[in-house]
Amino acid sequence: MPASSSMLTATNPYDQSVVAEIPYDTSEQIQSKAAAAAAAQSQWKLLSLDDRIRIASVGLEKMRESGEKIARDVSLQMGKPLAQAAGELATMFDRAAQIIADAPKALAADELPIEGFTRRIEHEPLGVVFDIAAWNYPLVIPINVIMPALLAGNTILLKHSAKTPLTGLAFDNAFSKLEIPNLVTNLTLSHQQTAQLIGSPQVDHVSFTGSVEGGQRIYQAVAASRLIDVGLELGGKDPAYVAADADVESAATNLVDGACYNAGQSCCAIERVYVHQDVYNAFLEKAQKALMAYQLGDPLDESTTMGPLASRSAPAFLQQQVDEAVARGARLLLGGQISKDQKGNFYPPTLLADVENSAAVMQEESFGPLLPVSAVKDDEEALERMNDSVFGLTASVWTTDRDRAEHMARRLNAGTIFQNRCDFLDPALPWTGWGDSGKGSTLSRYGFYHLTRRKSIHFRDPSDS
Repeated sequence: MPASSSMLTATNPYDQSVVAEIPYDTSEQIQSKAAAAAAAQSQWKLLSLDDRIRIASVGLEKMRESGEKIARDVSLQMGKPLAQAAGELATMFDRAAQIIADAPKALAADELPIEGFTRRIEHEPLGVVFDIAAWNYPLVIPINVIMPALLAGNTILLKHSAKTPLTGLAFDNAFSKLEIPNLVTNLTLSHQQTAQLIGSPQVDHVSFTGSVEGGQRIYQAVAASRLIDVGLELGGKDPAYVAADADVESAATNLVDGACYNAGQSCCAIERVYVHQDVYNAFLEKAQKALMAYQLGDPLDESTTMGPLASRSAPAFLQQQVDEAVARGARLLLGGQISKDQKGNFYPPTLLADVENSAAVMQEESFGPLLPVSAVKDDEEALERMNDSVFGLTASVWTTDRDRAEHMARRLNAGTIFQNRCDFLDPALPWTGWGDSGKGSTLSRYGFYHLTRRKSIHFRDPSDS
């Protein structure tokens, strides 16, 4: 418990007003909630998959009924423009629908018949899943864990980000009072309380989305006392390559959106761009035009296309990256300066050209609306620079040549490779990362595997006894 207060205070990043004050759970409440989740799981795991889908779908419908308030609360807590918050809500339901569609195949037993024996591999639930969710996509990040975990027969203890506690309460309100109660239970915890709960024998798996440093702390907390697994979705420094044959206008428009959507606060945002020297100047011209179109302001105002950054310290961090790049020879073509007249945690869309690959803005996650660009002479130089990173979440190749895209995809160190697309999650494909981008997978049928354990059934038929 923080020494200064027993309350978590959520602050509006646009005007610094208090959005919510929520008491931290006491030790007794944490123990009670964990015990209730474990008790619910002992019943929940015995239901058929059809019944789990039916009951979980009621929880989704409760979220839908409260959708307008939920979306508004997202905007107030972390600054996402209201239209984007509503879009995230719709995406959450699409994700849930894909997870439901994947569940029968993912959870079906693997039959291995041989004469005289019954052999199969069951996919059993783990128990209680502790989901530590991030603020940047406060609806879709939890649903990526909650739905497959529930359908597999687990229950969930949800600790949402301190920036978005109302979203954790929304999941609790929707899923905690169903036919079997306490399927999803929200907790309001300090870092110390989080580490203590990880050590509880009632927790059977930990899922974390957040920073690399946060993931390391979570992994260490688990390793200190438990032999359970951890799913980690961490940072990204996702690169793009614009080849000489690319549709430059389309590439520039989409890469700017990939860098600036959600104010650049996406783990798979475009954070560095390499452009073939033959189309370099054309790309910069079109990218600058696209960046100039953003309207910063109140996220509740319909005219706003970019809201404030969620963290009070984020603008100063971005300024440091920009200043360091310029000091090393980069050209600042747009933005690059914190506005003195703007309320809130704003940083302007910023375009940097001729950026050294060793610059911080090319190596360290920015999590803001920066577009650093560098010219390359050919595909091989682009590959070398794209792979020069400790991260490996996604990478995109902009070319009209499928053979070029396939060639690069085989050599790029990333969990998802796009051609002529970026900053997108297809829920039918696994979401996974290399290096410091994390471990484990969410989404698709593979998202069920780390939320289940294998049980082998090996029976001799009675006639062969």
